[in-house]
Amino acid sequence: MPKLRRITAWFVDFALVAAAATLLAVLTFHRITALVTDVPELATKGGLDLVTSRGDVIGAGEHFGLSVWDRIVLDVEEAFGALVVVTFLYQWACLALLGRTLGKGLLGLRVTPRLSRHALRRAAVTTAADVAVYALACVLLVEGKFVLSVLVWAVAVLLFLVNALTVLFPGRRSLADRLAGTCVVGALQRTEPSPMGSVPQG
Repeated sequence: MPKLRRITAWFVDFALVAAAATLLAVLTFHRITALVTDVPELATKGGLDLVTSRGDVIGAGEHFGLSVWDRIVLDVEEAFGALVVVTFLYQWACLALLGRTLGKGLLGLRVTPRLSRHALRRAAVTTAADVAVYALACVLLVEGKFVLSVLVWAVAVLLFLVNALTVLFPGRRSLADRLAGTCVVGALQRTEPSPMGSVPQG
């Protein structure tokens, strides 16, 4: 069943992205833990802030706390940024070099045509729909921009659904396929995308 194969392939690829996200989360947790538990460095910085505060102990403490929080937020934002970059590079490298992601390869599917410009566009749209917009929403939430974060989350969900559900339309091409001028076919199939987008999939 073509649709089931494609859905399964997506789950395999997304599992790899989730694994990368888990590794980045563990690394970020260790970075934050190292920052918080580095007592000598924190004490030295806090003491310096207190000495230069001209008696404003509360202000010095607040500045110190915000400084630590800003570093934690930066670590989290860097992790989300790294996840987006890793996802894009995975999609782009697999499509440009192999003509398929690992998930599609395991399910006997490939992306055609196999050209660098198509791979670049498809990787960009897929990354945006699966990861990038969600990551932006999370960053905005960490930054304290709750309302904007909720709006971006809504856009992320909408983009994900549009990218996924268009596979059910005639031609069975995702939004990424339509914008990149590609289609997903069986490994042995030679069909190229037609101008009207009605391409059978393997």
